[in-house]
Amino acid sequence: MDQLALLFVLLLGALVSVPVGDRLGLPAPVLMTLFGIVLAVADFVPNVNIPPELILPGLLPPLLYAAVRRTSWRQFTANKRPIFLLAVALVFVTTLCVAAVASAIVPGLPIAAAVALGALVAPPDPVAATAVAGQLGLPRRLVSILEGEGLFNDVTAIVLYHVAIAAVISGTFSPWRAGLDFLLSAVVAVAVGLALGWGANKLMDVLGDPTLQIGLTLLVPYVSYVVAEELHGSGVLAVLTTALFIAEYATDADDVMTRLAGYTFWDIVDTLVTGVAFGLIGLELHNAIRTASGRWGELLGWAAAVVGVVVVVRLLWLLPATWLTKRLHARRDYDEEIPTSWRETVVMWWSGMRGVASVALALAIPLKTDDGSPFPDRDVIVFIAFGVIMATLVLQGLTLPWLVRRLGVRADTEHEKEIEKDLALRAAKAARSRLREIEQVEELPEELSEQMLRRAFEIGFRISPDVAEDERREGHDKRVRRLKRVRRIQSEMLSAARHEVLAARSEPGADPEIVDRVLRHLDVRSLR
Repeated sequence: MDQLALLFVLLLGALVSVPVGDRLGLPAPVLMTLFGIVLAVADFVPNVNIPPELILPGLLPPLLYAAVRRTSWRQFTANKRPIFLLAVALVFVTTLCVAAVASAIVPGLPIAAAVALGALVAPPDPVAATAVAGQLGLPRRLVSILEGEGLFNDVTAIVLYHVAIAAVISGTFSPWRAGLDFLLSAVVAVAVGLALGWGANKLMDVLGDPTLQIGLTLLVPYVSYVVAEELHGSGVLAVLTTALFIAEYATDADDVMTRLAGYTFWDIVDTLVTGVAFGLIGLELHNAIRTASGRWGELLGWAAAVVGVVVVVRLLWLLPATWLTKRLHARRDYDEEIPTSWRETVVMWWSGMRGVASVALALAIPLKTDDGSPFPDRDVIVFIAFGVIMATLVLQGLTLPWLVRRLGVRADTEHEKEIEKDLALRAAKAARSRLREIEQVEELPEELSEQMLRRAFEIGFRISPDVAEDERREGHDKRVRRLKRVRRIQSEMLSAARHEVLAARSEPGADPEIVDRVLRHLDVRSLR
């Protein structure tokens, strides 16, 4: 098997892991990691030869962009305190604690190298957290915090990592210079992200075609990352800023085709890239085995100690941080957006899995310093990092579903249904209000006016059938039954139309492009 064949195997595994994970009740990223481990120990599977400097810019931009599409700036501002405590403060604390322990137990490990180790194992993986939380039906407040932590902690960790690596390579370190670099990196990243977000928004209006617009959304995260890195900014923060800007300002309510196609496209990209990323984590077992040859006991002991530090520090930090956040969190519409019980705090603690960023940073450690000498204990750092990733991702990922069920931490589905019903009512009322405005300008026949009024009711009913309870019009039960019947008949009619058009595609002289265009119109009509 060559490298290209291995890539296709990982892509296929990414697709298969989703239904298998749903059936087993396990997160797909964890299954892909286990799949990668199986491939790593197979004799016919080659070692992965991907340049380390390409892993972060190749994998992180699309994954981060896909994750941001599922959230909003309002959620981040509503959770800014818990996200700051987790994504910035906890990363600093974890880095320092790991560095202190590693420098104490690994003979001859320089402090700067120990800080680099701490920085690369400090950030929980945003992709793993989002994938796991989304499948377990956790309360939305926990999902929001985990997503925010996962998206912003990489920014802090990567900047700390680069500062520590620079100190090892050059042999010098200046706290003031490190702090200035950290600040400038953030400023440059935000500026690049906003500029590219604004430019992408304007360019989408020029492109017009949904296919071109979606293609642009695939390019923008990569451009944002690369430009920010070239200007010595944080590529991760730049991608987050760009994605948030586009999510807030580049959405046209009437651009149905682009929105529907975009959801499908980014679901596919997210599934495939996530699967490949976590498959590569498992495949790195090759390098870990080679590094540990003849030193298994010693290296496993060091890795276990760092794993213990990472896990324990997160718990010891979360307990007072959750209490402090509750005390400081001002009363607002989203005042429930923090953990409300010790059970939810425990779930947040056990959700701190490491993943793609940690692997990429470990592999990106330079081989030599500026004076030509080998990077101190590089193999040891990589092995310990791999041990932390495996222990947190596999152990915590496999046991998190059981822990969630055991603690009974579930989303309030009744509350979600109430929110959905309120939105359905707002949509139906907006449609009726617009109908009244049209009637004041245009003279509509009574029959057409009544038909349009029923259509306005149908808008809300299709979103949430519960809105019918609030509709006090005489004979609404009869209309609901009629609506269901109309929808069933209309569905069968559209199905017959699609079959007929699709059959025409294989007829002599048929133009496939025209057939596909007509079929696409029928498909969109079927969704209304």
